[in-house]
Amino acid sequence: MPETRVEVPEMVMLEILSKLPVKSLTRFRCVCKPWRSSFQTPHFITKHQQNNLHNNNLNLLLKRCQGNTHDDIYYLSQLSTEKGQNFSVQHNIHLPFFEDCWYAPVVSGPCNGLLCLHDADKVALWNPSTREFKTLPQSTVQRPPLVDSTSFGCVGIGFDSQSGDYKVVRFVTNYFEENEDEGLMGDWNHQVELYSLKSDSWKEISVPGVQPYGSPLFNNYVNGFYYWQAIGDSDYLILSFDMVNEKFSTLPLPEFGGSLAEYYLELLDFNGLLGAIVYPREGTDKSFDLWVMNGSWTKQFRIDSLPGVERPLGFWKNGELFLESSDHELVLFDPSTRELKSLGIHAYQETMQIIAYVESLVPINGRSEREELIIRRPAGDASN
Repeated sequence: MPETRVEVPEMVMLEILSKLPVKSLTRFRCVCKPWRSSFQTPHFITKHQQNNLHNNNLNLLLKRCQGNTHDDIYYLSQLSTEKGQNFSVQHNIHLPFFEDCWYAPVVSGPCNGLLCLHDADKVALWNPSTREFKTLPQSTVQRPPLVDSTSFGCVGIGFDSQSGDYKVVRFVTNYFEENEDEGLMGDWNHQVELYSLKSDSWKEISVPGVQPYGSPLFNNYVNGFYYWQAIGDSDYLILSFDMVNEKFSTLPLPEFGGSLAEYYLELLDFNGLLGAIVYPREGTDKSFDLWVMNGSWTKQFRIDSLPGVERPLGFWKNGELFLESSDHELVLFDPSTRELKSLGIHAYQETMQIIAYVESLVPINGRSEREELIIRRPAGDASN
């Protein structure tokens, strides 16, 4: 009796494929041209990302420096998220972009699986899932006349859901040198410029009335807005940028009962809402308060008196918290049991940054990691 061949409807097949990891989809692109084309459609890319978000399929990168000073070269470690593997290092990633930086490059995001790397005037986008990397073009925004030097400050990445565009906002400071002969005093002014991935170009936008500062320790992009801590004429506050209407606005800090001279405050995305984690600058026993903005600031919870930890690095599934210990080791705290688990991964003091991202197929019109000379080295226990 001849075998019966069952044809699976295309929509059902694509639904199944949208649940697979990027690595598998990359291999399946070679199966047939229709599949390859389907994987590149906005509908499939969105469906794939929504499946990963729904199933909380997170990947982990650890930015760190393993030398004896902040000037040593930074790199990224891909950590295993498989159950029972204790977040062991799978491989270490060395990006030439990092090695040419004057200071440690800042990693902003993720935004739909994309990361933004920046240092001085250099900015790049990176999709670690598809292994695509794009160095952004130099800005063509005009600087004021008689500018002596220019510096580049805070950067933010985000997604414009109306236009389907990815954007990068960057703050610029122009310095004017003192000239006694012409009666000019040393001075400066600010500009803000916005990059569009769709147009692959920069434009100038209006400057807000407050100035952002600092580098993000957590992901500061939340549902179409990017957030920075900022300073106004006489107070500290939060500056936000709406990726759709390209406008700035401000909101107050949570009233946590102290001052920023006594406490660190770090902004973060907490379950799709803007959060702020507050902890003391001094002392060997640290307590952590998490505040969440949902119309107004409310304290979500408090973690009391953890000995031997320096600072928080990020939340994991089920509310666990990654921390840097006083010995500069990566540790994981479980608030339900108050267990503090050592993960055996070390770095130079205060150089660690945890980046939790969802796999994404979002294209950035860049080049492959191989073309960019990005090296991924498998890591044994000795590399931790």
